Amino acid sequence: MHRLEFKSVFSAPITDVWEFFSSPENLGKITPSSMDFRIVTPVPAKIHPGLLIGYKVSPFPGMRVRWLTEITYTEEYRYFIDEQRMGPNRIWHHEHHFREIRGGVEMRDVLTYVLPLGFIGRIFDNLLVRKRIKMIFDYREKKIRELFHYT
Repeated sequence: MHRLEFKSVFSAPITDVWEFFSSPENLGKITPSSMDFRIVTPVPAKIHPGLLIGYKVSPFPGMRVRWLTEITYTEEYRYFIDEQRMGPNRIWHHEHHFREIRGGVEMRDVLTYVLPLGFIGRIFDNLLVRKRIKMIFDYREKKIRELFHYT
């Protein structure tokens, strides 16, 4: 099992940060265009427990996958969790934590995942997947800076 953590700080009110991240439609705004990310299921304006969101995405050039996630838990202005129900991983558990701090909001992502194929999946993770995930979160950080005047 692999665990990665990422942290962002926003100089914005928690209501604005929560509103942005709790809207499924905004995920495409912070995903690299090279991944050709598309939501393929109808989604409401705001997430809620039990919400299933279907995507098509290209995690690597020449690879197109369908991905279905479920929003399993939410507590407004504090956290939400999405988990893969169908997709390229054996396990994908993504926690989004929000905390008011002096002058803004700290958001912490905790990502726990397991690739399929056992030993081969672990090799693939070490060679490619972990670097790709970090690249995606670096891109997201750049977009967040533009949107929220990151401090």
